[in-house]
Amino acid sequence: MDWSRIEGNWKQIKGKIKEKWGDLTDDDLDKIEGRREQLEGKIQERYGVAKDVVKKDIDDWMKTLH
Repeated sequence: MDWSRIEGNWKQIKGKIKEKWGDLTDDDLDKIEGRREQLEGKIQERYGVAKDVVKKDIDDWMKTLH
């Protein structure tokens, strides 16, 4: 799945994001509004991981979506 499809289906995808990154709140996800850079930044902030690690984690997670 490419990011434009995730962005277009953000309301449906938010639940899957919370399954993977449970420390993100509904408020966080509402503010992100499907923007990948915002999601990366919020994951970095909450989990204290490097940007390149976050990018890889999101890419790997996207491969699991159908």
